[in-house]
Amino acid sequence: MNRRHTEGLINQLLGSANVFVAALSGVMEQRLLTEIAGKQLTLSHLKILKLLDVGGSRNIGDVAAFLGVSNAAASKTVDRLVRRKHLRRTHARADRRSIELSLADAGYQLLRRYEAAKNRKLARMFGSLDPEDLRRTSAYLERLTKGIVTHSGNPEEICLQCGIYLQKRCLVREAGHSECSYQQRFLERQITHHGTQNKTATRGGSRLGPPG
Repeated sequence: MNRRHTEGLINQLLGSANVFVAALSGVMEQRLLTEIAGKQLTLSHLKILKLLDVGGSRNIGDVAAFLGVSNAAASKTVDRLVRRKHLRRTHARADRRSIELSLADAGYQLLRRYEAAKNRKLARMFGSLDPEDLRRTSAYLERLTKGIVTHSGNPEEICLQCGIYLQKRCLVREAGHSECSYQQRFLERQITHHGTQNKTATRGGSRLGPPG
C-alpha cells in the first residue's frame, strides 16, 4: 500500500470520527438535553453535573481545569447552575475561605432522567450490533486516542474529560503519562489540603499541652 493511499485512508477515518462526534454531541446529546431540561442547559452544564456526580465536591478551579476555560468563565457557568438549583455552594470544612460545589437534588434528578433517556435511545440505535464488535470498536478508538496523546508535544496539558465517560479512567495516564492537566491540579490541591490539615492539627495539639 503506497503512502498516498495510506494517508487518504487515515484522513477518511479521522473525517468519519469527527462526523460521528458531531452527530453524537450536536444531534443526539443536545436534543436529548433539550427534551429533558428545555433550552436552559447546555452540554457544558451537563458536563459539570456529570463531573460532580462522578467525582464529588469540587471548586471553581477544578471545574475550569476540567472544561479548559478560565476561572471567570467557569464561575459564570456555575452561577447559572446554582441559580437553577442544580448545584450547591458551601464553605469548605478545612478552609472557610474556600467554596466547594456539589450536586443538588434537582441536578441529580435531572442527570438521572437524562442518562435514562440516553440509554433508551442508544439501545434502539445500537441494540442490533454484535457486542463483540462494540468492544473491538471501543478498544480501537481508545488505542487511536492514546496514540494522539502520546505524539502530542505537551500531553501533560491535555484533559480529555475521560472520567465522566469512562468510569473514572484516564486515557492520558494509560498512554504512559503521569496525569492529565485536570488530575494534576486536583492531586496538587489534595496534597496542599492535607498539609494544611496537618499543620492545623499540630498547632491545635501544642495549644492543649500535655494532660495534667
